[in-house]
Amino acid sequence: MAAPLPGVPPGAGRAEEPAGGSPRGTAGSPCPPPRPPGGDPPPSPPDRRKKKDDSILGIPSIPNPFPELCCSPFASVLSASLLPKATSRKKQVIKVYSEDDTSRALEVPSDITARDVCQLLILKNHYIDDHSWTLFEQLTQTGLGRAIEDHELVMEVQSNWVMEEENKLYFRKNYAKYEFFKNPLSFFPDHMISFPSETNAAVSHSGVLQMFLSSSTYPEIHGFLHAKEQGKKSWKKLYFLLRRSGLYFSTKGTSKEPRHLQFFCEFSNSDMYMSLTGKKISGAPTNYGFCFKPNKSGGTRDLKQLCADDEQSRTCWMTAIRLLKRSVSENSLVAMDFSGHKSRIIENPTEALSVAVEEGLAWRRRGCLRLNSHGSPIAMSNMAIHRSQSWFHHKISREEAQRLILQHGLVDGVFLVRDSQSNPKTFVLSLSHGLKIKHFQIVPLEDDGKLFYTLDDGHTRFTDLIQLVEFYQLNKGVLPCKLKHYCARIAL
Repeated sequence: MAAPLPGVPPGAGRAEEPAGGSPRGTAGSPCPPPRPPGGDPPPSPPDRRKKKDDSILGIPSIPNPFPELCCSPFASVLSASLLPKATSRKKQVIKVYSEDDTSRALEVPSDITARDVCQLLILKNHYIDDHSWTLFEQLTQTGLGRAIEDHELVMEVQSNWVMEEENKLYFRKNYAKYEFFKNPLSFFPDHMISFPSETNAAVSHSGVLQMFLSSSTYPEIHGFLHAKEQGKKSWKKLYFLLRRSGLYFSTKGTSKEPRHLQFFCEFSNSDMYMSLTGKKISGAPTNYGFCFKPNKSGGTRDLKQLCADDEQSRTCWMTAIRLLKRSVSENSLVAMDFSGHKSRIIENPTEALSVAVEEGLAWRRRGCLRLNSHGSPIAMSNMAIHRSQSWFHHKISREEAQRLILQHGLVDGVFLVRDSQSNPKTFVLSLSHGLKIKHFQIVPLEDDGKLFYTLDDGHTRFTDLIQLVEFYQLNKGVLPCKLKHYCARIAL
């Protein structure tokens, strides 16, 4: 007799006893059991098949020892949490906004992650997944926002919201999302970082990467920050130190002695947000604010608010805290390889560095539809063809351009083109470089009855803005860097 399957209770898969009689046959027997005298007729074949199917569903599935040989073509697009399962899960509805404040409601499982929400929206809107799409949390009342980490559960994020506040989730690109893996040295100025004493003075590119991802060693970040005093409107400039155990400030100048260090906060039960309103709400001394908001916070009184003197300093602190927060949690931030059909974790720091550099160099340039320039009739003039391009933003201010670039991440090469407010006949190229946003005027020139555009006083001329943008995507020219990533207002 064959041995029963592991985990299957005795008698599973057998036919149910008919009422008033003892079992005379088993499921799958060639002849049905005889009808007992005076009893009810046996159940019809469809009923027997249904009961058999129900019992089979109760048998646990045997894991496939070779999943890579029968991998679904959608494995690189959808994670396991989006695939249908035999057991039903609770569904909830979330609302996600785009840059133009249009929204889309999604019915999702209660345990869906931020990455899975992005994947759903990418599929529904037929976007290209370049791994820079991000779910962004914006707290309207406090003027704070943050990029939600891929592994975070969306429902847990929303559970920390106060009912009276009109907080929103935005779907947008953030090119700085994995920029640290491509160029870690640019995130940490020499005067703000100290390596362990056993480390050599010269730390390589991959060495920095390995230290931040290691669980045993972690560089020390230090520098001055403005801190808002609890319960007061005043701010105080203090010397801060970031260590694996938390964030500290010195009570005596720049002293690092333990007796002079006072604990400021830890990160296991709080999230880090960037100030989106500058000085307006918090009254901070600079526009480069960030803060820590405890989970289940009661309001602004529980915020621990800080601000840096410049964008480079703020980026350094926020990047280091983000890496520390992930490295001490069970969902550690690790280097990933997305080049194949299936993503994988890269454990070798040298390989992680080479893959990141290769990804940075092999960026994909989306092709533009070029119009006929050989004298054939065209529907639009050279003055208007740029308006159909995703990188062009019609009639936005300098401040709006800076905010849009900041939302997409201060990575070298993030850009947009807009109308000039000071001169209606010219355009402006707004470009991110060195953690700063710079603006370059595009001037129209007329020569022999033809109109051209230039960035360098006519030395290099272009017949339209599309040609100008494509040239500087391939050549740096007079710009500090090439144009790499454009800012777009997507619609859901």
